[in-house]
Amino acid sequence: MTTIFKVLFFLALILAAGFGFSWIADRPGDISLVWQGQSYQTTLLVAVTALVALVALVMALWWVIRTLWTSPHSVRRFFRARKRDRGYQALSTGLIAAGAGNALLARKMSARARGLIRADQEPLIRVLDAQTALIEGRHDEARRLYQEMSEDPETRELGLRGLFVEANRLGAHEAARQYAETAAEHAPYLPWAAKATLEYRCRAGHWDDAIRLLDQQRIANVLDRHEADRLKAVLLTARAQDQLEAEPAAARDSALKALKLAKDLVPAAIVAAKAYVREDNLRKAASTLEQVWKIEPHPEIAAAYLRARSGDSAADRLKKAEKLEALKPNNYESLLAVAEAALDAQDFKRARAKAEAAARMGSRERVYLLLADIEEAETGDQGRIRHWMGQALKAPRDPAWVADGHVSERWMPISPVTGRLDAFEWKMPFDQLEGPVEEGSLSQGEQALASLPPISDKAIAESDPIEVIEPDVVVVDRAKSAPKPNADVQSSKPRAAAETAAAASVEAKSQEPFFGRPPDDPGVKDPSLATAEPKTRLKLF
Repeated sequence: MTTIFKVLFFLALILAAGFGFSWIADRPGDISLVWQGQSYQTTLLVAVTALVALVALVMALWWVIRTLWTSPHSVRRFFRARKRDRGYQALSTGLIAAGAGNALLARKMSARARGLIRADQEPLIRVLDAQTALIEGRHDEARRLYQEMSEDPETRELGLRGLFVEANRLGAHEAARQYAETAAEHAPYLPWAAKATLEYRCRAGHWDDAIRLLDQQRIANVLDRHEADRLKAVLLTARAQDQLEAEPAAARDSALKALKLAKDLVPAAIVAAKAYVREDNLRKAASTLEQVWKIEPHPEIAAAYLRARSGDSAADRLKKAEKLEALKPNNYESLLAVAEAALDAQDFKRARAKAEAAARMGSRERVYLLLADIEEAETGDQGRIRHWMGQALKAPRDPAWVADGHVSERWMPISPVTGRLDAFEWKMPFDQLEGPVEEGSLSQGEQALASLPPISDKAIAESDPIEVIEPDVVVVDRAKSAPKPNADVQSSKPRAAAETAAAASVEAKSQEPFFGRPPDDPGVKDPSLATAEPKTRLKLF
């Protein structure tokens, strides 16, 4: 913009001069000058032109004289600038070499830069020396240079960063924490210092200090609004978990603040609901869980919702599960919640229908185990139970809390592997390669349901006993139309089959179930009461 204004000013000046000369030319006149007895007479236009030329000549002479007068200084400044340019060129080459790992060239360029530029005038020379020392393995010298840089206000941040990295390399975590906190105190806008300090405070469980530091980072624009809100919600949830036992009211307030910042944060909703339950406010607890369920259905939300009141019967829990399904219909987690509640309530028809619908929607280990539980409780057919257990072994694993490859049974605010904040995600522990889905092909759940074996005769007999025909009567009827030599053979077959079936029935009653608990387990009921008591849930792991 400055150059444009200069050009416009120059053009305006030329136009003004031309306009002035034309104005004078349109108004002719004479000028007479008498000096030392001599008379000089000329026109006005010539006089003005001569005056302008004289001014220009004086200005040109002044420029020449000034240039000659200042030429020694200009020459000295030229050579000094040239030397400085060579020094910066060497410094640039050295930094590039240090970044590439070329220690020999970096040391050579550092020595050349020191000969051309004074080290106290250019802090980058120390940086190059420190980088060169690190490449060559001279860590003591590098730490000394970083310490010198940390004492200089101009290079304090760079020096603290180098000392922080070296302390972490040596495993001196306490020293690294002090360097990070010092850098964050002087410059809260540094991402590495703020992040490291935040992680150290989270590991120590100092949630209030971590929240205060996070607010400072947000004010300094280190984090954007969405990321800052998410991390603050995680910190508030962690603080609420620690406050739940001793201060339920404070835990409730912290969890509700977290839900305002991150409406889909499941752990915050669970903590808030538990705090409400401790205050005997079941309506608020249910409302909080329902709001999060509408956004993100989660099995932990369903479990907390169904078990909020300890005195509820299985039928009451089934009604609550149906309410969750109404809030989020045609959802995998909603169907599983109703199926599990229906199984506890001995409503096998509804449990099977919901579980099969969930299996068609998503083939997971949990739904097949639930179908095996339903099969064991309703029919007791070992073949069908083994079928569902085999499907569970082949199915993808259920989602879990995963952070940096670590699978946890519960949510935690930081990763136990790297210490990263908000690292846990609800997802599958590992991915499995699957073939392409072709149009018209059946899903894994459909295939599992289609390949389900029919209920065995023994299971039907145990569930609905019928009158058994005596083998002798059958033999007598068949003997009327069969030759006598074959009568003994045919009469022996039904008797053998009947004896085998009876022996198998006695053996099945005496032996423990395939996926049951040992007989000495106190949780095993009397076999005579097996039809009245719900059976143990099946689990693979």
